[in-house]
Formats: sequence, C-alpha cells, structure tokens
Amino acid sequence: MMITVIGSGYVGLVAGACFADLGNDVICVDTDPAKIDMLRRGQVPIFEPGLEPLLQRGVQSGRLEFTTDYDLAVGRSNIFLIAVGTPPDEDGSADLRHVLSAAAAIGDRLTQKAVIVNKSTVPVETAAKVEAVIAARLRSRGVDVEFSVVSNPEFLKEGAAIADFTRPDRIIIGSSDEWATEIMRNLYAPLNRRQDKIIVMDARSAELTKYAANAMLATRISFMNELAHLAEAVGADIESVRRGIGSDPRIGLRFLYPGCGYGGSCFPKDARALISMGAEREVPLRVMRAVEEANERQKHALFEKLAAFYGGETNLQGKTIALWGLSFKPDTDDMREAPSRVLIADLLSHGAQVRAYDPAAMTQTRQIFADASRLTLCPSAADALEGSDALAIVTEWREFRSPDFGEIASLLKDKVIFDGRNMYERSVTDAAGLAYFDIGRNPVARRE
Repeated sequence: MMITVIGSGYVGLVAGACFADLGNDVICVDTDPAKIDMLRRGQVPIFEPGLEPLLQRGVQSGRLEFTTDYDLAVGRSNIFLIAVGTPPDEDGSADLRHVLSAAAAIGDRLTQKAVIVNKSTVPVETAAKVEAVIAARLRSRGVDVEFSVVSNPEFLKEGAAIADFTRPDRIIIGSSDEWATEIMRNLYAPLNRRQDKIIVMDARSAELTKYAANAMLATRISFMNELAHLAEAVGADIESVRRGIGSDPRIGLRFLYPGCGYGGSCFPKDARALISMGAEREVPLRVMRAVEEANERQKHALFEKLAAFYGGETNLQGKTIALWGLSFKPDTDDMREAPSRVLIADLLSHGAQVRAYDPAAMTQTRQIFADASRLTLCPSAADALEGSDALAIVTEWREFRSPDFGEIASLLKDKVIFDGRNMYERSVTDAAGLAYFDIGRNPVARRE
C-alpha cells in the first residue's frame, strides 16, 4: 500500500517505520527541515529502543522516505495517517490546530479516493471536524473526490512501542464506511493473522476509547498511591495489599504499583482532556478530577519524605541529594510531566543541591533546567553519589535494580535511600547499613 504519514514525532515515526517494515511504501512528511534531514540519514530524534535500526532498514530498502514537500507526500498515496501533536490548551482541552492543519493540507491536494486516518489522540467529534475541513477545501477547489475519515487510535507504550505496534492487544477502527473499513483491515492484516484483534466501531466511540483506556490506567495508579499513604498511616505493607487484590482476576496485578506519580505525554494530558470534554458537555467527571489531583500531590511524596527525615523543609538548606532517574519511565528520554521535575524544583526551591543521573534523559534535563546552578548532571549513577547526603530514586531503570549497596553506604553521608519506585527489599538495605524509605511499606521517614 502507499501510505503518507503526516507528522514525524513519536507516533508517526513508529507507525511509519513499522508499516514500511511490513512491506508498504511509506512517506513521512514534516514541516521541520532539520528533523527530516536527520531522519534521511537514519538518525532518530527520540529515544525508543529498536526504532533506529527499524527506520534505517526502511530507508535502505527504499520503502521509507522523509520529506517536507506536501505536494509529493499527498500526491502519491491513498492512505493518510495524521500523527501530529495535540498539546493541551490552558483549560486542559486538546489543541487541534495541527490536526486540522494536516486535514487542510490533504484537502488542498487530494486527487484520488482516499482513507484519512486519525492516529493522533483527539477528542470525540474530531473525525467529523477533519471531514468538514477536507470537504470544504475540496469544494473550494471545485473537485469531487471520495474520501473517508477513520479513527485509529494508537496504544503504544514508550519504551516498548515497536512490540506494541507489531503485537497489538487490539486494533481499534472507528469507521462507518465499509470500503474504508476493508482497507484498514487489509492494512493491518499482517498483524492480525493468528487471532482477530480488530474491533470496528463508530469514530466517536473509537476516539473515546483511547481516552478511556488511559484514564482507567491512570486511575489504578492514583488509587494505589492513595492506598499507599493509608498503608503507611496504619502500619500496613502496600506490596502485600497489591498482591492480595491483584490475585483477583477481576482486578489483576498490572498498573497496581504505587510510586511517586505518573507522567509522560499521555496520562496527564489525556486525563485533563477527558475532564475538559466532560465539562464542555456539562458532565462532571469527578473520579478523573480526583485521579489528577491525587497524582499531582503524589509527585511531592519523595520531597515530603526527605523533609520529614531531616526534621522540616528548612533543614534541607545546604543538603546535597543524589537523584537516580529523570525520565518519566524507563526506556525513554521523555521528561514531559516527569515526577523528577517536581522533586528537583522542590529541592532547589528549599536550598538543596541536586546531583542527578539518567541513562537517556540528560539532554532533555539540561534544556529544562538550563538556569539551575545547584543542579549537577552526572555521568554515572556512582558519580551522582559523590558528596551527597541522601539518594532519591525516581525512575526504575534496569541499571538501578542491583546496585552495590556497600558502595552506596560508603558514599552517602547520611546513609539513606528514598525509593519512589519500591525497587529494593529492606533486608538488603539493612544489611548494608542503609536507612530505606519507600512508598507505602513503612511509616513516615524520621532521622535517628
């Protein structure tokens, strides 16, 4: 098939590279010439395991191209994937300017029957808006071209996007046109052979499904974080509680891990967009508001534990805190809404020094905290410990799972770890002479 992908960000690059690897001819169009030049050289501007070699294979085979020329990109295809950003507006609603601009670019150039696919995360009724824009542009040109707008939301996890795309749990197709649905079935046929994973529904239901999925996962996380606070208050172990409720097949164990809050490009943005969507229609989503509020509070949890340990926020003045993990989750360099940003800001605003390390997100952090003189970005996890009073862990990267606890104890002045991801067992840290405070498995931290 001949596919044009509009937008060469996270979703567009993954979809384009994967569809090309399945044998399709794909051209990705973007308005950023520097990004297109980088992609033509086989270099990926984002950190995603497995994406760069997949992209390079597509470019070398001739099945994957990159361009800034909309005339070229639209003129050769009959399937268009809109995969542009939908950043939040000030009120939390999704900004559709880039989506509608992509629709206009298609409408200005379309000459043959086509399927336009919304891959971007968009509010309900966006498919209708895209259809209206394209139809208006066609009328202004005085041409009559048959087209159909389909909602096909992505369900990609950063750090596992290639596997999620090639081995999907489900493939949602929001379409009311049989011919467009059949084209989408053919497009996804290589990924749908062993078991039919395609679920066809109307476009509005497909658009809402994407938000509902992320909202449910965010709800589970915030629910466990609130229970973790209660567990600390009553002397219970949240890990035992997690296993106890997760063994119920109606609940399951996934996304029941307490921590220092969720971040990234999806959960926070989509939760706010869903709340905004409800408010526009006078349907207050009280549960989602509580989920969002709980998560914002949770991002301060590690700072509160540090402050309690040192006897108050003012006593953090002059302390040096080592910080392991900056990205919002492992296997990505994405710092959007990352809990580390809140912790760093809290520590710096109370006079502490921060020595931070992350395997992938150092460049992003350097840009975000360019003016932070008391933040030092270190070349390794061990280097971050040098001269530090305490260690705070924010992101559960693999390289942090089995550290040298003896080395940690020898380097930290106050021999204490604050673990925002519950990575370690207290018996191990106790043996190394380290005080250890995690989320929901021990009382409030106090310095001896």
